[in-house]
Amino acid sequence: MSPHSPRVVRLTRLKPALAGVALALTLTACGGTDDGKAAGADAAPQGVVTRAAAEKIADHYQEVNNKANAARDAKLLATVEAGQVHAMDKATYTLFETWPEKQQKAYVKPFTYEDRSYVIPRKGTATWFAVQARSSEDKDNSVLLVFDKVGGSYKMVLSLWTDEEPPKPAVDRHGLAEAVDPAAKVGRFAPSDLGAAYADLLATGGTKEGKALASSAPVTEAKKTFQEADTKGTADGMATKMFFPEPPADPSAYALRTADGGVLALFPAAHKQETLLKERYRSSASLVPSDEQSALGAIRGDLITDMFQGQGTAVLTPKSARITAVDFTHVDAK
Repeated sequence: MSPHSPRVVRLTRLKPALAGVALALTLTACGGTDDGKAAGADAAPQGVVTRAAAEKIADHYQEVNNKANAARDAKLLATVEAGQVHAMDKATYTLFETWPEKQQKAYVKPFTYEDRSYVIPRKGTATWFAVQARSSEDKDNSVLLVFDKVGGSYKMVLSLWTDEEPPKPAVDRHGLAEAVDPAAKVGRFAPSDLGAAYADLLATGGTKEGKALASSAPVTEAKKTFQEADTKGTADGMATKMFFPEPPADPSAYALRTADGGVLALFPAAHKQETLLKERYRSSASLVPSDEQSALGAIRGDLITDMFQGQGTAVLTPKSARITAVDFTHVDAK
């Protein structure tokens, strides 16, 4: 979450200030079912897609994604990916050259999605389906891939990882999942409200939209980030750091009924981070962007603005809204 603080370099011979410290957030994801075939009987309902079609779409995404990652080809990736996750992955390609060599090699290594299960809503209730799987490169964690119809074809639009057991979706006797309207409130929040609620944690510490969120690791970390920025600023106190809510690149949210009667929500989120050199230091110092900020377009000066696009998961009930995971990518800087 917003880990990229610029360092301060004094214009005089005074000692430069230290760079900021990265902050990592735990990722999580949701689960699926193996029983998503379209029914063959006349009276039986059909899924958004058949299981065979879902498997073919996931296979195609896997193949093209590996090729695009190897070449950092955003246009190729856009043939199988869209929405919030594509906005994040395009920026990842830009940032690739700033990574250590070991991380670069791991990123371009081909992988496969294994141990797949499919979550397929009933046709007419949704346009999307999901795949839960494990990566051949990381079998300890699982990923939920959401595929939605974009421009006439299915593309992957959200991708969230987890190292814990996700809630199971409710399925009917035909093995079809129950999609939930992302604009419909479940207690205090609709799934589409959650991105703004999370951004409020960073911007105000949770005095507005985020106030009603239940305590969880992502919520605690976001509040801590706000508190540290509010009290300590950054760059040894020579600069202020503030966060502001921003519209996500794609506002689409997705939701499923869970087997215990709750709702599993997958939502986009975004925020802006502004680092401003305090006025008393501006005649003798300036903010110097990190390598990552420079790669995204930031230049030396009194103010550096960073943009982050992300995604998250939450479990909603009439009494509680608990964010279980968030994942952000640094997408722009100036």
